[in-house]
Amino acid sequence: MKALLVVGSDAAFRLLAFYLKPLGFELIRYRQPTKAMDNIDEVDPDAIIISAEDFPRHWKTLAQFVRCERTKDRTALVILKGNTFPYEEAAKAAHIGINGIVSENLDNREELDRLLAVLARYAPVDEGRIARRLRPADWDKLEFLFSRPDTGAIVTGKVEDISATGISFLPDRPVLLEGLESGLELSDCSLRAGDSILAPTCRVVRNARIVALAFTAFSDEERAVFNAYLAERPLRERKRIR
Repeated sequence: MKALLVVGSDAAFRLLAFYLKPLGFELIRYRQPTKAMDNIDEVDPDAIIISAEDFPRHWKTLAQFVRCERTKDRTALVILKGNTFPYEEAAKAAHIGINGIVSENLDNREELDRLLAVLARYAPVDEGRIARRLRPADWDKLEFLFSRPDTGAIVTGKVEDISATGISFLPDRPVLLEGLESGLELSDCSLRAGDSILAPTCRVVRNARIVALAFTAFSDEERAVFNAYLAERPLRERKRIR
């Protein structure tokens, strides 16, 4: 599957990649809508996501261009909106044939769910992949912490969700994350997954209210343990219900 992302913000792109790659999407990014239009036939994407915040004057042109040749069922079109997106703009989007309008603030669980739901409905997303982004219950026994490489401060928090490729969590003390830059490698991490304590290497994807980290390295043994833990989630849930 291919997703064409037309976003100017590097931070927005990294966050979209964090959530879309586990769904099996190959991501192609353009920083200019005109170049995206030139290459749509060649890329032949299953989904197109364009930031109305970054391109307030061009998103409609791109959307109209796409809909001249591609139906909603062939190529899903999603608009990322900023803090202000007037009703008139939303009405235009519906008229053009936009599949969904989602806030760029994907730290909001409802907005993230809305994006994933649109993609699952209109693009050939494997539902099992969505399920493998685990939102932990108490019985999942998931805990995470890391040590900042610059200050040595121990950062703890509540795991919000986790997948084979990354983790997002709500820090207990956000002040400890001040100045932590996107792209920074974190080599001193500890992840409890069930009864196992793992030591992945992570990279900061986004430092915001909810912090997003991508897993960049596991030992082979720990990767096998972690993958098994994710795969066994339905079994743990059934045991809990019983």
